Amino acid sequence: MRFGRKYKRSEFRALVRGTYVARLQANSNVVVLDPEVADVFPNAEAVNAALRSLAEIARRAASPGRRQR
Repeated sequence: MRFGRKYKRSEFRALVRGTYVARLQANSNVVVLDPEVADVFPNAEAVNAALRSLAEIARRAASPGRRQR
């Protein structure tokens, strides 16, 4: 049973290393956590929940109508 044609490298144009690096960096939102931080969070949902909580705390602390004790 044949599964298709075999291609030769000579049939393709020259490869250029890093061709899409700039596009990937501009359109990517991947964040790499340090291993000790990643150990605290079991999955992406846990990371997002923690960051949402932190963002809410920061927003409340920065609001101008905040009363001081």
